[in-house]
Amino acid sequence: MTSDEKRVIFASSLGTVFEWYDFYLYGSLATVIGAQFFSSEFSQNTRNIFALLAFAAGFLVRPFGALVFGRLGDLVGRKYTFLVTIMIMGLSTFIVGLLPSYASIGVLAPIILISLRLLQGLALGGEYGGAATYVAEHAPQGRRGFYTSWIQTTATLGLFLSLLVILFTRTATGEEEFAKWAWRIPFLVSIVLLGISIWIRLQLNESPAFQKMKAEGTGSKAPITEAFGQWRNAKIALLALLGLTAGQAVVWYTGQFYALFFLTGILKVGGYTANLLIAWSLLIGTIFFVVFGWLSDKIGRKPIILAGCLIAALTFFPIFKQITSLANPQLEKAIETVKVSVVADPASCGSLFDPVGIRTFTEPCDVARRALAGQSVKYATEAAPAGSPVVVKVNDASVPFVAGPDFAKNLTAALQTAGYPKATDAGIVKMAHPFDIFRPQVAGIIGLLFILVIYVTMVYGPIAAALVELFPTRIRYTAMSLPYHIGNGWFGGLLPATALAMVAQTGDIYYGLWYPIGFALMTFIIGLIFIPETKDRDIYAGD
Repeated sequence: MTSDEKRVIFASSLGTVFEWYDFYLYGSLATVIGAQFFSSEFSQNTRNIFALLAFAAGFLVRPFGALVFGRLGDLVGRKYTFLVTIMIMGLSTFIVGLLPSYASIGVLAPIILISLRLLQGLALGGEYGGAATYVAEHAPQGRRGFYTSWIQTTATLGLFLSLLVILFTRTATGEEEFAKWAWRIPFLVSIVLLGISIWIRLQLNESPAFQKMKAEGTGSKAPITEAFGQWRNAKIALLALLGLTAGQAVVWYTGQFYALFFLTGILKVGGYTANLLIAWSLLIGTIFFVVFGWLSDKIGRKPIILAGCLIAALTFFPIFKQITSLANPQLEKAIETVKVSVVADPASCGSLFDPVGIRTFTEPCDVARRALAGQSVKYATEAAPAGSPVVVKVNDASVPFVAGPDFAKNLTAALQTAGYPKATDAGIVKMAHPFDIFRPQVAGIIGLLFILVIYVTMVYGPIAAALVELFPTRIRYTAMSLPYHIGNGWFGGLLPATALAMVAQTGDIYYGLWYPIGFALMTFIIGLIFIPETKDRDIYAGD
């Protein structure tokens, strides 16, 4: 690898790390942001939901950013386009750190916040395609998987960096001061990262493939129309979505995001401990992005990506059950031994499916089931005669439904008497400090999370090279960006909320895993039949 090639990879990767850092900060601090930027007239849960919806908005607009900046990148150039995207992302994040709270400027606070989130999503939609295309077009034949795999480390490193800065700030200031004002520090620090990224990227030249295309006059005058308005190209984009990126996205988000939600929201592991467990697994596993990128140059992109999807789909259930066994053994025992049922008129029990968290439940049957799901209780629903009052049975005890806080108190008492753990239960895994990793309980969980990260590296390490090689230079930025961001922004970004909603609906803490398993298997089948192997393709401007 020449010094110029190293500089290209370093500049592209570093800038993308910082962009992902900016993007993940908001997700990691959604609870704090909900308290700062939404009215105190709402409950804490409602404010958290609003904050998470604003976070989701950033995912939903990513495909539109792919179209806007992909078109710009194919018309104007790769270098200048991802300079623009990083400036938008960095400045949007910095402004969040300065933004007055709801108490200071009222409803303008959430309006500005959501606008900044939309700008971040648009910028991220253009960033990845630009960086991946730029690096791939600098890579020599037979080395694209290895070169672009460094770009693939950036999402994980950005997440890791954001967790590290948050943990450091929390430790330095204390939880009380962090909640009041110090949460702004990680956002403000991003201006330094932005300055470094811009300075490095300004030193780069345009990609050789784009320069060759311009010199030959073979560029596209309408990249979006050519990429998606002509069936021969649109078909490839659709297959890239269903046969590559959809499965890659759900495996990626399960291993890095849903695992975190599962630990905190279902197993009731403390946020500090859960973040440390995820951070250690990422630290140990990140190098495998490069390993599988390098391997894809030898044996192909398709076998590695599809194998990752298949193995993940076959092993998610046993891995997550083992995580439960180690992280909260009393909960595992209670799920196996305590029989809980909601006895109600079936006509009064509605659907609990609420992936965006905006529904209000008033029927006693629904309120009771939501309360059980919130405590990670495995339950069944039993039919009662029409008009019967709702009763929750916990083994031999009965808890009649009554409106008000007494029902939740009585239900919790009955569950804990039967064997369900308290939030302070000594068996729930806890880490006192970042290097408390040698206890068997902690080491075992990190090992299981590391396996999930290995799946992530298998599907994600070669994906940039595979997408770049599917499309011609004149529409490459546009054509590869859209399926990537629909897969990752929609299929992947909605995974945690949808999976948790499936858990609430069924009363089974593992039921949400069917979401990633279903899409991973779909990608394996479609990819196996329809996706060509591309590692030996010669990408050039006139193809």
